[in-house]
Amino acid sequence: MRRTRVGSVAAAAALAVLAAGCGSGTIGEGSGGEPAAPPDNKNLVLMPGVKAEPFYISMQCGAEAEAAKLGYQLTTQAPDRFEAALQTPIVTGVLSTQPAGVLIAPTDDVAMANPMTQLKDAGIRVVEVDTSLQDESVALSTVSSNNEQGGVLAAQTVAELVGGQGEVLVLNTKAGTSTTDARARGFEQEIANHPGITYLGQEYTENEPAVAAQKVSATLAAHPDLAAVFATNLNSGEGAATGLRNAGKTEQVRLVGFDASPNQVDDLRTGEVSALIAQDPATIGRQGVQQVVAAIEGRPVEREIQTDLVAITQADMDANSQYFYRTEC
Repeated sequence: MRRTRVGSVAAAAALAVLAAGCGSGTIGEGSGGEPAAPPDNKNLVLMPGVKAEPFYISMQCGAEAEAAKLGYQLTTQAPDRFEAALQTPIVTGVLSTQPAGVLIAPTDDVAMANPMTQLKDAGIRVVEVDTSLQDESVALSTVSSNNEQGGVLAAQTVAELVGGQGEVLVLNTKAGTSTTDARARGFEQEIANHPGITYLGQEYTENEPAVAAQKVSATLAAHPDLAAVFATNLNSGEGAATGLRNAGKTEQVRLVGFDASPNQVDDLRTGEVSALIAQDPATIGRQGVQQVVAAIEGRPVEREIQTDLVAITQADMDANSQYFYRTEC
């Protein structure tokens, strides 16, 4: 992740190249170990996974506030759908503008590796927020929720809600999405510790609420005694609520969602959702900016940062309102 700096000596540039290649926290130090001069380029770009989603809007709000605090300018560009084919052209366009750093939520943990490597090879500091690549050599830092632990928390919550008995379904989004795959994995591992619960496996929703609703309807037709659904992200959760509502099963089937969008919070308040596993996207955005700025300015970078999650029920939702997602900054 090389970046040309006015007045840098050759030794400093060589050290920056070496540090960027290994993800070290010493990027940009001078030959004598002194910090590099303040950068002239203070432009940052945030590339969320999809446009107009409250989770990513909340992340954007945190990132914008932190960037302004640190004296940087941050713009946001996101695809209309959570797809690598739509995110890749955005990366290509950003590449031509040469920002100092990029925060990106890759929409596929393999397909986005090549576009993101182009950013790295152009000397742009790359930090992953929310999702990540399988290839850990591309980004300097990854800031996300502890998603596998979130899945464990969801399974424990489901087991408590259904009294340790019954059939449960997981609605995942898209195969190859690092965050939701980790949530499903954590759920599956923990639910195995509850012998009275029958795990029906997971269905993919393609991140479309309508598909999630269809999957719930189909599962209810095959398993009329379905006890609970765990939806691994916002769109799957909203779609699952619609499917249960359409089937008249909101009282019978416990729905545990991941995320806390306004619609999900409303469904929790009315009892159509039993619990939400809420993330802290504003903190992810804020810490992502801190890491990319540290890389730009030659200060130590943390390779992995995991933020907290919380299980919210109707009984304690008002006390946890700071975790509710926003629709605007």
